[in-house]
Amino acid sequence: MPTASPVAPPAPRPVEELDHVVIRFAGDSGDGMQLAGDEFAKSVAAAGHDFATHPDYPSEIRAPVGTLFGVSGYQIQYSSHEVFTSGDAPDMLVAMNPAALKVNLPDLKYGGMLLVNTGAFTAASLEKAGYPSNPLDDGSLAHYRVFPLDISALTQAALEHSGLGRKEVARCRNYYALGLMLWLFHRPLEDEVAAIERKFAHAPSLAAANVATLRAGFAYGETHELFPVTYHVKAAPRHPGRYRSVTGNQALALGFVAASELSGLPLFLGSYPITPASDILHSLAALRHFRVTTFQAEDEIAAICSAIGASFGGALALTTTSGPGMSLKTEAIGLAVMTELPLVIVNVQRGGPSTGLPTRIEQADLLQALHGRHGEAPVPVLAARSPADCFDCALEAARIAVRSMTPVILLSDGGIANGTEPWRVPEPADLPPLPVAFRTDPEGFQAYARDEHLARAWVRPGTPGLEHRIGGLEKDALTGNLSSDPRNHQRMVELRAAKVARIAEDLPPLAVQGAPEGDLIVVGWGSTWGAISEAVELLHGEGKRVGHAHLRYLNPLPADLGGILARFRTVLVPELNLGQLAQVLRARFLRDVVQVNKVQGKPFTVADLATRMRELVP
Repeated sequence: MPTASPVAPPAPRPVEELDHVVIRFAGDSGDGMQLAGDEFAKSVAAAGHDFATHPDYPSEIRAPVGTLFGVSGYQIQYSSHEVFTSGDAPDMLVAMNPAALKVNLPDLKYGGMLLVNTGAFTAASLEKAGYPSNPLDDGSLAHYRVFPLDISALTQAALEHSGLGRKEVARCRNYYALGLMLWLFHRPLEDEVAAIERKFAHAPSLAAANVATLRAGFAYGETHELFPVTYHVKAAPRHPGRYRSVTGNQALALGFVAASELSGLPLFLGSYPITPASDILHSLAALRHFRVTTFQAEDEIAAICSAIGASFGGALALTTTSGPGMSLKTEAIGLAVMTELPLVIVNVQRGGPSTGLPTRIEQADLLQALHGRHGEAPVPVLAARSPADCFDCALEAARIAVRSMTPVILLSDGGIANGTEPWRVPEPADLPPLPVAFRTDPEGFQAYARDEHLARAWVRPGTPGLEHRIGGLEKDALTGNLSSDPRNHQRMVELRAAKVARIAEDLPPLAVQGAPEGDLIVVGWGSTWGAISEAVELLHGEGKRVGHAHLRYLNPLPADLGGILARFRTVLVPELNLGQLAQVLRARFLRDVVQVNKVQGKPFTVADLATRMRELVP
């Protein structure tokens, strides 16, 4: 009999080199799109790319399958150069069902790639998503490069002999899509295989199923002609060092542990779980071997009060929450102001008011942080600008708290908390010192005598000869004895305000990106940093005299901010609120401020900001 001809290996596909690419994974919250996106991000991180991510969760814990409000997404931009944001419009959208397609299609680039799981486009799911006809057949996707693939059926075929039930097989679809994306963008398979085996070490059958599905998706790309070309992005140049991927919540946890080590103080976290701050509690609980104590309190009030008690006892004290929790902590923050104890309060902001949009991004708690207490109770306020910046902000918040003996509010938000970017792990010797001295000498001790920072002495309870009173009632300006004297109260109110104001004397000069003077200065804070930076860089490259000043310190404001604003004709303030920093700047500097505001639970796009800037620059 004639010998069968050997099967020829598939011809290599042409490779298109890209400067950067934006990919979005989208599906039901049970489709594992967050996991697929996160694993893809780890793969590009290992390859040395700069990248940024933006997870997008539904607010409902168990949203009905196939509904528009149950769609979960994960976007990543990775590049051969520095990345500031997770990208504006995706180049590639992976849509696992009709609802994911309908919610995300408006964001896809004109002519962008669209990988669609055709197996989920049933009559029932189309109706649930509000499609009168199947968009895969009616020509409505003509402006995109559509790649239809029945991922559901292919996953089932790959696991036909796995012994898993139908629901378990369906949960593996995300790994099929991930395998195909790894192939399409020239990412290695074996690293992800090892990651799956580690992740599912407790369940070998699930590990084997997910590996088989991942390999099947990768092999489909190799052996079928679905995609005519593949894509490659060169690694970005980096400073030498050790890098890891980090979310904002992880970076905060690591920063506070570093502050504990640098100060020699044990770290105490009193917290109540709340989205999107809970992962700080989870991360610190896993680091208890670094003299970290975590206390999951019964409510927000108990959480902050336990932290105040820990601070009184001589620990580096921390409490974490989101906007609704800040409301409940308000009275106790006033107690920390009155007792002049060091404490860091982290507010991971989310859409509000009330329960609002608990999984969406917003930065609408600035005025609450600045003024949201009864009485004259000023508190230093800082804001992180990115996931990696959270580490440095945690150190800085702790430094200010212990040096000035004051509570400090540190603002993050849901985009920073859950977003991921590369972080260069610092050498311990390169970290700034965080000295702490407790008073032990009873000679001449006065509980409210102050140093050059207007800070009173920190005394551990039980130190011989240093017994003293603190509490919510007003104290004498020196002895700490109870006092209802009107002039003493005015003096103490003014001293506490002056102590916070004096922090500005030690702040570093405010950096200005782009033009140092000119037609437009863009002033931002928090997570608007990435979009503003990229837009300003774009206009600066066009020869426009545009600068960008981003504020880490929001109370007190940097001493040189007024002079910087005076060097520019127009001030623009983009905020994910209705103009809270703009209000502060108008009141403080008597300058007209142009606002650009967004409260949609989504970050600014670079394109929108660049368009507004061009309108203001001649």
